[in-house]
Amino acid sequence: MNQDEVRLTDLLGRLGIATTTYRHPPVFTVEENRRHRGSLPGGHCKCLFLADKHERLWLVVALEDQRLDLKMLAKQLDAGRFSFGNATLLHEVLGVVPGAVTPFAAMNDGTRRVRIVLDRTMLNHRPLHYHPLHNAATTAIAPEDLVRFLEAVGHPPLVVELPTAGEAGRKPAPQ
Repeated sequence: MNQDEVRLTDLLGRLGIATTTYRHPPVFTVEENRRHRGSLPGGHCKCLFLADKHERLWLVVALEDQRLDLKMLAKQLDAGRFSFGNATLLHEVLGVVPGAVTPFAAMNDGTRRVRIVLDRTMLNHRPLHYHPLHNAATTAIAPEDLVRFLEAVGHPPLVVELPTAGEAGRKPAPQ
């Protein structure tokens, strides 16, 4: 267990949040994660570190197979236009590297620069799976405990229905 994971585990313990962590080789993509996790039940998630035209930072968290429409999401959040945050900024603000992006990294953002956005549908899965500040393990947490953790570290999440790719311009089905 690395030092960052020790700090995370200690904080979760102080908050009374139970988690289970599974070890695996380092993974950098959703596909690699699928190969190593086996049949762990629950919602397996991805995190997108984004910046908008106003220089605000966002961490968007969704189920791993959800194809997001970032243009529509930027409009929904009044963010103008999103671009992916670079590795230097990611490490500076959240203390993690690409491939290890996780909502748990909010604990490293003492200046509260990042706004956390959680997909409402994702929160219906039990448990949810995220990296514990590095990409050689996966930590399972109950959805309500994830929200409680984020609130405790000063990052109350914005919970929204994330727009998926293909929704733009789609007409509602006839009633």
